[in-house]
Amino acid sequence: MLRDKNLIPLSHQHQRALALCVRIERAYPIRNSDLEVWQREITQLFQNEVAVHFAAEERVVFPAVRRFDELVPLVEELIADHAELRASLARAGANEMSAIELADFARGLSTHIRKEERQLFEQMQKLMHLDELAVLGQALADALADAEQACQMPAEITKVRPAK
Repeated sequence: MLRDKNLIPLSHQHQRALALCVRIERAYPIRNSDLEVWQREITQLFQNEVAVHFAAEERVVFPAVRRFDELVPLVEELIADHAELRASLARAGANEMSAIELADFARGLSTHIRKEERQLFEQMQKLMHLDELAVLGQALADALADAEQACQMPAEITKVRPAK
């Protein structure tokens, strides 16, 4: 299903986060000497975009869809994912992640994003009226205003390497 224009800002942020997950996956196993750079990049993405993204979902999207009984369990699962991801992001900010934890973080973030895109957003588009999505879109625009929109270039160590 084509993404409704009112959800596209969240989808664009999802794409940037998924790109990081792919780079982590392709770089695995990550050398201990490179962990600090990876964690710094994760922390920067969180500070610049993900923190605002999570807050927007929690203040705007999740309350809007809780009125659909069939979506309540999914919303609860996504909120729990946010808590787990925030804990991982805090570990990255403290430079405490191991290579395995970094890979687990990337898998968890990727799985979370795919749940939102493939389950939550698809159901929202089926269940909500266009005017409701438009109101939600305006509220999201306001909630996402503080997120940086600039492209962040990865550090040399964290760039995707050609397959050997």
